Amino acid sequence: MLPSSLSLLLALAGIATADTISIPLNRRSIYSNFTTDKVAAAAESLRFKYGYIPYSQKRAGQSSAIPIINQKTDSSYLGAVSIGTPAQQFSVVLDTGSSDLWVASTGCRSCDSETPSFDPTRSSTIQRIQTSQSGQSEVDIHYGSGQVAGIVAQDTVSMGGFTNTQQTMLVATQLSSGLLDGVASGIMGLAFEALASTESTPFWQGLLQGSQLATPEMSFWLTRELDNRNARENEFGGEFTLGGTNSSLFTGDIEFINLPSTSQQTFWLLSMTGATVQGKNVQVPTGNLALSAIDTGTTLIGGPTDGVKAIYDAVPGSVALTGDLQGFYAYPCSTEVQVSMSFGGKSWPIDPVDMNLGTIPSGQCLGGIFDLSQGSNVGSGGGNPSWVVGGTFLKNVYSVFRANPPSIGFAQLSDLAGGSGTPSPGTSGSATISQTGLPVPTDANGSGNGTTSAALPAARPFSIALALIVSSMLALFITQ
Repeated sequence: MLPSSLSLLLALAGIATADTISIPLNRRSIYSNFTTDKVAAAAESLRFKYGYIPYSQKRAGQSSAIPIINQKTDSSYLGAVSIGTPAQQFSVVLDTGSSDLWVASTGCRSCDSETPSFDPTRSSTIQRIQTSQSGQSEVDIHYGSGQVAGIVAQDTVSMGGFTNTQQTMLVATQLSSGLLDGVASGIMGLAFEALASTESTPFWQGLLQGSQLATPEMSFWLTRELDNRNARENEFGGEFTLGGTNSSLFTGDIEFINLPSTSQQTFWLLSMTGATVQGKNVQVPTGNLALSAIDTGTTLIGGPTDGVKAIYDAVPGSVALTGDLQGFYAYPCSTEVQVSMSFGGKSWPIDPVDMNLGTIPSGQCLGGIFDLSQGSNVGSGGGNPSWVVGGTFLKNVYSVFRANPPSIGFAQLSDLAGGSGTPSPGTSGSATISQTGLPVPTDANGSGNGTTSAALPAARPFSIALALIVSSMLALFITQ
């Protein structure tokens, strides 16, 4: 809890207008910290997250490109956010698998001293509020690896030029150890309102309801550093576009697939309709067991027992692991595992680099797809996903999350997004969010609707997949 003196400082809020924004992302790296216990912890966190118990404003109607930070070799993808008046700037994990916005505060008793923290006493516009159902102003958010507790408040929040002066958020006063790492200060939930523990409207939905976005879309290009042994802890991580797409980052058409019809939207869900391994079709479960959460806050891919087993049965020499790595599979490191997945049409290949999490003591390589249910049926049905599809897949496509009609789209990455070249000149302004110290592109307008992009870095070699593990661990902590 915040000290009473801080609680008294919570006051006023309002509303603002904004545009479509592309946000450069920074990625967190976990290369040097790879251990099998961290892989196991990451998997366990993801199981909890999805209910598998053990067992400056823009003109309205524009779009904006926001540079992403790739933290710890594909561990997490972060975007820059400003909170309060005057604005305090932070990096938060961009997570389509959860819906709450929270940041660590200076009143946090258990936060790492190195974590950049929000000081509510410096904001003249913050206001403490109560949740409608519980009537409480203090909320706990539980994750697989711990929890976040704090004060529910409203304040001015801006990202990529879009602003909401009455954004509900959690001012975190207590965190479980290891929930945040490095420059990350919190999480920006990008799923639907029904999932929010704070009973708040997610930032992106508030912008949409306020007619601030050019189109009801947000798009991601996520970079890969897994095989770059020289990757720094924070690298350029791609681009997050609010209010549209950047056509310089993909080629061909975007294949949109509608979300399942439900009375209430929660996760960004699709049904997996097919998979191939080494070029041959494999049998994947149907019905509820095909429901898949498309989750930018998760590093790996988790799935139901039968589906995961079918994938590795098609990989010569693969073996199921036990102990701390129960649910994972290993395979001969000389094998390039080639997996493709489809969700209603095209089959999208996963780079073999992303399937290889590194060598384990047996001398084999650990696979990037694991059994989310560990042989049980807990968590399946009732609208909960049986598959969680994270960075292992999403680094290989340009992904678009569309609110109306509710759908997710995938497109083939362009040569530019693959790391060669720089963005082509556009017709409108340039992104100015450069506090990460990473290259920020100028005048890249793919859709002709005012989208701005950040400059792209020079090509980097692909890296081996040990970083996926850390990404999973951090990303898994984010969602509920």
